Order: sequence, then structure tokens, then C-alpha cells
Amino acid sequence: MAELARNGASEGLWLRAERQTSGKGRQGRVWASPEGNLYISTLVRTRPGEPSPATLALVAAVALEETVALFGVRAMLKWPNDLLVNGAKLSGILLERVDDAVIIGFGVNLAHCPVGLGQPATSLSIYAPSPDAEVFAEALAEIFARWLSRWRNGIAPVRERWLARAHPAGTALTARQADGSQVDGLFDGLTSDGALILRLAGGGVRVIHAGDVFLL
Repeated sequence: MAELARNGASEGLWLRAERQTSGKGRQGRVWASPEGNLYISTLVRTRPGEPSPATLALVAAVALEETVALFGVRAMLKWPNDLLVNGAKLSGILLERVDDAVIIGFGVNLAHCPVGLGQPATSLSIYAPSPDAEVFAEALAEIFARWLSRWRNGIAPVRERWLARAHPAGTALTARQADGSQVDGLFDGLTSDGALILRLAGGGVRVIHAGDVFLL
């Protein structure tokens, strides 16, 4: 997909794989990709005056959450774009910037879930009949297009939907940042540009723009 982006591929392109042999997660982690789950990427061309491209993580999250709900499962969002069901991870979303494009990759556990990730994982098939990956992908593409259109007019409706589907205010979280530091606090919402707000034990706040976040 990155090469297609560099060669001028149009926005709205979606590519799906039956399985992956070299899938990757955040910070280059290996991502298990057996057949039966969804592995799909799309391309967004950014334009002047739009919200920060980083906030497309929230767009992807709310679109995927709405799609999952169509298939009978209610997921909870964890910043910035993880979907959890009963505390276990259902999906992975990865953003990659290529010139004026953002490639958004989705990995969704439809039929089965990986093990040995260091955190609980789950799949849709545990809670409802496993949907066909192509049918799920078609629904996701349609819903994502709607949320992308809203985002282009401002992040507010995306942020509002994200907060409505997230863990409640006061949830204990820990954020591990790229420099290795760790911040513990209570979830206190999102900034107007989608960054995570943690309320610290001493009463102050810390704004997290990037990092891995875990429920405590």
C-alpha cells in the first residue's frame, strides 16, 4: 500500500489480504495474521485545513466500533484506537504517513484470536457468529467513509462519538511513552485535538500525545 500511495493511488482504495506473513503492529511488533480474520488497509489523502492527520486514529476507531456493533458485539474504545470486549483486545489499527497520504491498516479478530501477546485477546466468534471477512470489510468501508466526511468538517463529532464509546471518566490507566517513561493516572477525557488527558494522583493533569495505554 505504501508504494501505491507514493505512486499516486487515489483516496478510497482498500486492499484486503486473506492472511499475512509479515503483519506488524505498533512500534514494529509482530502481529499474528491467520486466515479467517480481517486484514485490510485503506488510503486517505490529507488536505489543507483539515484536522491533524494523527486524529484519523479516532476516525478509524469509531468506524470500526460501529461496524462491530452491526454484527452483534458491543466493544469499548481505549485510546487511541483499540477495541476491547470484556477487557480483551479485539483489533489492531495502525497508521502510516506516506507524503500527503495516511495509510490506515485494520486487523480484526473475526474467527479466532492470537495468544501470547502479553495481553488478553478475543474474537467476534466468541460472542456472535463469525462474519465473512468480505462482508465485514464492505460494511467497514461504508461506515469509515461517513466518519471521514464528518472529520473533514471538524474533529468534534468524531471526538464526541469516541468518548461515548470509551471507558468512563475516572478509569485508571497507564501510558507507556516512546522514551520508556510511564505515566499513571485517571482517564479525564480528550483534548480538543484528540490527545489523552490523565489526571494525576497529585491533582495535576498530563496530556499524552503518543504511547501505549493500558487499563489498570
